[in-house]
Amino acid sequence: MNAVKIAASVLMIAGILALAYGKFSYTKEKHEATIGSLELSVKDTQTVNIPVWAGIGAIVIGGLLFVIPSRS
Repeated sequence: MNAVKIAASVLMIAGILALAYGKFSYTKEKHEATIGSLELSVKDTQTVNIPVWAGIGAIVIGGLLFVIPSRS
């Protein structure tokens, strides 16, 4: 399997996951203050929404990479 087919597979899987889930969250920890041996920190959860057009675009581009013959 060449690099183009692998990239096409990754794009298509990423597009399907983007359409299935639509968003993902991650937690960011910020160190706010340190007073002597006391350390205060804040955990902040961020959510990233993935647009539908990005998921569809990844699937279409991945499909085109599979269909278009590569020059070997």
